[in-house]
Amino acid sequence: MVEAERAKSMVPDSPLAVVWASQCPSLPGVTGTVTGGVRAPRRARAAAFVALTKPRIIELLLVTTVPSMILADQGLPSVWLIAATVVGGALAAGGANALNMYVDRDIDRLMHRTRNRPLVTGAVRPTEAVVFAVALTVGSFVWLWAFVNLPSAVLATAAAAFYVFVYSLWLKRTSIRNIVIGGAAGAVPTLVGWTAVTGSLDWPPVVLFAVIFYWTPPHFWALAIRYRSDYQAAEIPMLPAVAGLRATARRIVAYTVVLVASSLLLVPVAQMGALYLVVAVVSGAGFGGLALDVLRRPDPTRSIRLFGWSNAYVMILFGAVAADVLIRNGL
Repeated sequence: MVEAERAKSMVPDSPLAVVWASQCPSLPGVTGTVTGGVRAPRRARAAAFVALTKPRIIELLLVTTVPSMILADQGLPSVWLIAATVVGGALAAGGANALNMYVDRDIDRLMHRTRNRPLVTGAVRPTEAVVFAVALTVGSFVWLWAFVNLPSAVLATAAAAFYVFVYSLWLKRTSIRNIVIGGAAGAVPTLVGWTAVTGSLDWPPVVLFAVIFYWTPPHFWALAIRYRSDYQAAEIPMLPAVAGLRATARRIVAYTVVLVASSLLLVPVAQMGALYLVVAVVSGAGFGGLALDVLRRPDPTRSIRLFGWSNAYVMILFGAVAADVLIRNGL
């Protein structure tokens, strides 16, 4: 099986990595044909830089930003403010993800799930990745400060720095709690969205932060169960690779309980209505049911089912936040 087909059969960080793998036969471990003359390699190279930013992760982070803005505004903020905040957040997340790939390039080549990343295949050189990542991060800060406000710029940059220096460079390779602590970076967009509208923080965004903070471990551990052997090969102390599947499943259930409780806490804290309450209860029950299913039999099939639902859960829950506010305010 060629590398491009291998990548398609797994859960890639971005389908753009597969595009590059299929178009650049000159790289180590990559087979395929170049089509379209000179333009195909240019498109593939651009795709490789985009893949550095992990677009799917960015999409998920931005799903939490806009509903936070709607909740803060108790209505629909200006289209310009939403666009400016989303662009700035995407730049910050993209820069952090690109630096993460730079830091992880040695272990990425050891893992089947990540062996087609641009820095592993040679699609992007390490120096290029660092320059690209720093440019995105600096650009994010300048953009948010200029077009949104300083608190949002500081929060987004701090999250990027935390992800790179605390998670990628320290916790990921040294602690079994790596994703528990490091996952806090992914919860910051809820704070960025709120401060973009209000210029300050309050309890509702803190609760939204807690929702994403407690969602991250069961979400990622479910994926890590599927790729347990990858983490063992790379000697990364991800929970399933160190503590075993049964212990991981128990932690997944425990964090899911706290996650659902946090989502319900938003009702009194932010005066959410019946729509949000019903969605939070039903979607939380679905999350809990799948988590218990993993506990009953912690195998890759069940864990990937939970992983898939965890992605949908965030979109459904935060979509309900936005819909509840807009409907209650007649918008």
